[in-house]
Amino acid sequence: MSVTVETSTAVRQASQRGGLAEVAILAYPVVLQTLSDTLMQVVDSAIVGHLGATELGAVGFGGIWLWTMLCAFVGTATGVQTFVAQAFGAGDSRSCGRWVWQGLYALLPVVLVWFALVAILFAPLLRLLGPSPELQRLALEYARIRMLGMPAVVAAVVLTSFFRGLGDTRTPLAVTVVVNILNAAATYGFVFGRFGLPALGVAGAGVGTALAQWTYASVLLVVFLRGRAYAAYGAAPARPDLRAMARFARTSAPIGGQWILDMASFAVFSTILARMGNDQMAASQAMIQLLSLSFMQAYGISIASGVLVGRYVGRRDLEAAERSHRSSMTLGIALAAAVALLFLSVPVPLLRMFTDDSNVLALGRPLLALGAIFQLVDAVGIIAGGSLRGAGDTRWPFVVQTLLAWFARLPIVYVAAIVLEGGIFGAWLGELGYVIILGSAWLLRFRAGAWRTVRI
Repeated sequence: MSVTVETSTAVRQASQRGGLAEVAILAYPVVLQTLSDTLMQVVDSAIVGHLGATELGAVGFGGIWLWTMLCAFVGTATGVQTFVAQAFGAGDSRSCGRWVWQGLYALLPVVLVWFALVAILFAPLLRLLGPSPELQRLALEYARIRMLGMPAVVAAVVLTSFFRGLGDTRTPLAVTVVVNILNAAATYGFVFGRFGLPALGVAGAGVGTALAQWTYASVLLVVFLRGRAYAAYGAAPARPDLRAMARFARTSAPIGGQWILDMASFAVFSTILARMGNDQMAASQAMIQLLSLSFMQAYGISIASGVLVGRYVGRRDLEAAERSHRSSMTLGIALAAAVALLFLSVPVPLLRMFTDDSNVLALGRPLLALGAIFQLVDAVGIIAGGSLRGAGDTRWPFVVQTLLAWFARLPIVYVAAIVLEGGIFGAWLGELGYVIILGSAWLLRFRAGAWRTVRI
């Protein structure tokens, strides 16, 4: 009798590993955090949008190119999660903390040098890209201040990836909520000159965000050094280990390369839109911010999927890893469908959060109808990509996404927007075509099972 009960319990526990409930419990704080991160950008855009359409477009354009300059480091930093999750799954908890230090040693010196160069070259870059002179000037005002927060962003992602790798998704969420309140107050104050602060216009949005980024990184570092991680997971400061850093780079650098080359092609896509006019860029910025509501929740679920896939790969429980992927996909598609319904039901009120300009609203309404489909397809690719990263399968996705971003996305967008004269709607229709191809590639790659043989 006891053997039967024990067997039944073991079967039940096995069925729960990687199930929908486990994914949801791990994912919901990450989803809330990523939505909170998105809210920071949405608040900045909503506040600046009330200065005018050009100001809204400038923050979007400057922010996209600034993120392009940073995302290789951020993508690489997320690799800490894979190492922590697999070490934790394998029962080697004491080695988890050292991956934070090796990640910081590998990334921060390069980030500091890189952004010293970016500060010098950003203005010539904007002139080369060719948006209107006024949009260039405002984008530069915003970006120069935002650059001061870039090292903090990389450090924050390293630390956040550590907590997520352990399955602790609530600590980063709690810190994010507090920081978002700070960002909203500081951005509003510095943009419009409230609370005794100077009125800095678009530069004020950069000040508020940079302050928030440094606050987030600092608070998370204190929790890392003084919380239970210090003793249980080897969080004590470690010396640089060239062998560990090289191992980290082999797996994580392809993630960063994938991010930068994909984002660079998206920045070129945004430049095509910016050259169509300030109203077109403003409508696109509103569209991007609203899409991010779905993108970030899908990204949050992909993080949960990556954590669980990595954990079960570390335990060599590959069936639970695959089950985690399927459960994550189910949850992501359900949430994306809810956002699609929202886009189709109330497009104008959503757009009015950013602007009351009639031209921008007219351009934005059909974009949101297209966005309903776009974000549903995008969610599939994002979650499949997260599952691959959790398993350590990073090199094949890097090569494929690079090829698709530059040899599929840009030609399709150019033909749809310029050759066929589809304008801004045609450009986003071409972007949808690219997302369909990319998402299908990720999904088929995971289903093919090559990740089962990857070792990091």
